[in-house]
Amino acid sequence: MPAFATNMRLKFPILALTLEIITIILFAVFVVYDDGKTDEHGHPTNATHAEKDAMTLYPMFQDVHVMIFIGFGFLMTFLKRYGFSSVGVNLLLAAFGLQWGLLMQGLWHLTDGKIKVNIFKIINADFSTATVLISFGAVLGKTSPVQLLIMTVMEITIFSINEHLVANILKANDVGASMIIHAFGAYFGLAVARVLYRPGLRNGHDNDGSVYHSDLFAMIGTVFLWMFWPSFNSAIADPGFTQLTAVINTYLSLSACVLSAYAISSLVEHKGKLDMVHIQNATLAGGVAVGTCADMNIGPFGAMLIGLVAGIISTLGFKFLTPILASHLGIQDTCGVHNLHGMPGILGGLAGIVAVALGKKKDGDAAMQAAALGSSLGFALVGGVITGFIMKLPFWGQPPDQNCFDDSLYWEVPEEEEENEESLAHAEHSKHKADV
Repeated sequence: MPAFATNMRLKFPILALTLEIITIILFAVFVVYDDGKTDEHGHPTNATHAEKDAMTLYPMFQDVHVMIFIGFGFLMTFLKRYGFSSVGVNLLLAAFGLQWGLLMQGLWHLTDGKIKVNIFKIINADFSTATVLISFGAVLGKTSPVQLLIMTVMEITIFSINEHLVANILKANDVGASMIIHAFGAYFGLAVARVLYRPGLRNGHDNDGSVYHSDLFAMIGTVFLWMFWPSFNSAIADPGFTQLTAVINTYLSLSACVLSAYAISSLVEHKGKLDMVHIQNATLAGGVAVGTCADMNIGPFGAMLIGLVAGIISTLGFKFLTPILASHLGIQDTCGVHNLHGMPGILGGLAGIVAVALGKKKDGDAAMQAAALGSSLGFALVGGVITGFIMKLPFWGQPPDQNCFDDSLYWEVPEEEEENEESLAHAEHSKHKADV
């Protein structure tokens, strides 16, 4: 077998359909609608009241759904020849991931042996999918759809274990999931990227970059994520004032983050110009960093301070740390998830520890917050390494170095660009002949 057997005509359909059939069978066995008559512990509830509240969270769910499918998808379209894969594979992974997440998370919360599906649970399923899409950013352009489906199964399974440990056993607070989604997803992806290290890409790749219109498309993702992040951080907060607090804190943190990201980008770039990579990503770091303490009484100025610091460390990470990770540690982080999700996620975890220690969260325990951060990083790194070695097996259709960051390996790509180039060349030739 050649080292790079990239033809997916059998392996991809077989894997995708097998996973979906297994999922459907598991749904048939375990999943039912939540009728609101009993709670998670099997105790009777007020069915009339539950029916009225059944759709209360639906607007929040819509916002999170937009972030998953449009925000994450378009944010990764900055690569000049990888837009189909960025949006298309994002859709594939998210569609399967939310089904698998519903199962993996639901198995920890069975009611009479069943997973009762409601809006709250499908929001959490979308959250589990976010971890995969963050990790996808670290290996973007260097993996096949088959490898990424394998990663989705592994990562969501490991994520659900860590989430149960953090939320139900340690009882730590992480309402906006700085630790259990952002830090976890980033370091899981970085561990996978390290195992899948490609020496042939040490000096870069012609297609590992953007053009004017691809950066513009990526800004669509940025703006959607930025607009809806308050919903992401507040969706599962306790209703009422606590949820409002989470919305306001995120709103202010994001706003402050934009100013610091723009300022530092101008400071570190040649002649004070802004770098689109910084603007697409670092402007979102405030939403990541404020997540853990979004529903805590940290004060509006506290949220803004977190956002300010997040924008600074994220921009500096893109400018200085990403090249060091690639050259010294062999971590080729395509989208810079370490700077948008990793470091701001850790900052969020540390801010949560400090906030709880200062009494900003009733019944909080700073030691449990620290344990939750350690648990998230530990599960991510170990799980990522294991998953990376599974993905490294030679029969998953991974691309050879020269075909990385190129849609045409796995997609039917329109010939318009080549035709345009040929017609331009022909026009130039004709003009030259006319001049002669």
